[in-house]
Amino acid sequence: MVGLSACGSSDGDQAGGGDSKTVTLVSHNSWAVSKDVLAAFEKESGYKVRVLEDGDAGQAVNKAILTKDNPQGDVFFGVDNTLLSRALDNGLFQSYEPKGSDRVLPEYRVDQDKHRVTPVDTGDICVNYDKAYFSEHKLTPPDSFDDLIKPEYKNLLVTENASTSSPGLGFLLGTAAQYGDDGWQDYWKKLKANGVKVVDGWEQAYNEEFSGSAGGKKAGADRPLVVSYASSPPAEVIYADPQPKTAPTGVAEGTCFRQVEYAGLLSDAKNAEGGKALLDFLVSKRFQEDMPLNMFVYPVVEGAEVPEEFVKFGPQAEAPETMDPAKIADNRDDWVKSWTSLVLK
Repeated sequence: MVGLSACGSSDGDQAGGGDSKTVTLVSHNSWAVSKDVLAAFEKESGYKVRVLEDGDAGQAVNKAILTKDNPQGDVFFGVDNTLLSRALDNGLFQSYEPKGSDRVLPEYRVDQDKHRVTPVDTGDICVNYDKAYFSEHKLTPPDSFDDLIKPEYKNLLVTENASTSSPGLGFLLGTAAQYGDDGWQDYWKKLKANGVKVVDGWEQAYNEEFSGSAGGKKAGADRPLVVSYASSPPAEVIYADPQPKTAPTGVAEGTCFRQVEYAGLLSDAKNAEGGKALLDFLVSKRFQEDMPLNMFVYPVVEGAEVPEEFVKFGPQAEAPETMDPAKIADNRDDWVKSWTSLVLK
């Protein structure tokens, strides 16, 4: 995932006001869209888009909940299936069914009675590995959760804090799905004993700690395993200059957890009409087809085409771990509390 700076209107534009022609999108720091695609929306809708990026998805959701009575913007993008119930239970969103949302594939639809959130993209949270490291050390890369606790992978993995980071939480849920309510804590005890490193968020883990990323190489990173996304390898290819023929990183497919990201109209949005227009845009074919090479995620709308190079270097996992949203809602906070006590203390 690649974070970009805010785009659209300048900081001087007003985000609020009923007659405002600026609509403000609050997101995690991996929001991205092609300039021409955004410009076309702004021209057709008459709204200028202001983007406020607010850290990792977990941090952004927590802040949005704390400020929901006086929100920073009109639309929130980036709450995923690991955090969805927290957002809905705290009344973060109001009902709106975007035009074109009937084309969202059935397996991604949620909250169908109230339409408080709309699916926008999907991807897999997985352990990535640095191909060069494993080649140089004549070591087979891990391919499963079980592999990660083996002695040969001691002190190699960096992951994100499950209490502040969406991929960190997704990785925790993946282990809970794999080992069950009674087994995941024992697994994490073994992972901790095997030297797993925990940092606050994805940017730090991937771009500073992971030796396989372009940023990590510059920083002298020494961890060749990182919790990231199945779509991270194509980013390493597409953003490289010159572009390599093969991705320098790989994915341990037996460690993947399926993530779905949603957007919604904030409950006290000052520019609700602009927010509705923006949500319509997020499920449009134009935006959905623009996402893969910008945010490195898969579209959720039927008929949206995915670029060949994205599929080649970042295919979706064939059998990712999944979990019923109701089970996540019932257990997430207790699991995170237990995880924090077990891993961080």
